[in-house]
Amino acid sequence: MGRPSWDDYFMDIAHLVKTRSTCVRRQVGAVIVKDKRIVSTGYNGSPVRTAHCLDIGCMRERLGIPSGQRHELCRAIHSEQNAIIQAARSGVTMDDATLYVTCQPCSLCAKMLINAGVTRIVYDGDYPDELSLSLLAEAGVALDRRGPPNTPPEAET
Repeated sequence: MGRPSWDDYFMDIAHLVKTRSTCVRRQVGAVIVKDKRIVSTGYNGSPVRTAHCLDIGCMRERLGIPSGQRHELCRAIHSEQNAIIQAARSGVTMDDATLYVTCQPCSLCAKMLINAGVTRIVYDGDYPDELSLSLLAEAGVALDRRGPPNTPPEAET
């Protein structure tokens, strides 16, 4: 086995990070990298000091909310948001950083990543949010979609 590329290396780490997720519907991991060094990581799950969906069940599932809709009706924080928060808590800038994430960011995360200064996103798995892709393209964020075409995120968990 040969030495992995930087993209493969950091994406493999993102897939490891997602194993900490407490979401019952989809596990997502994120790694923010700057100058080939990890700035922060994040996975989707409930805020600190609150109950995890693994323990109390999924509110979105109980309400029958489809994937990609009504993000505000979820206990979890997205992996990208957690990675941004962790970098901010450490006082680390994300200007010109690359995000490695196991699923295409939603539009809310896309807006946060744009404003945080992320300039490239490498991701596996589609997500039903065309606005996200449109916003990222408009902002000039480079997108690198990996994996087989039209891979549903559920198949990646």
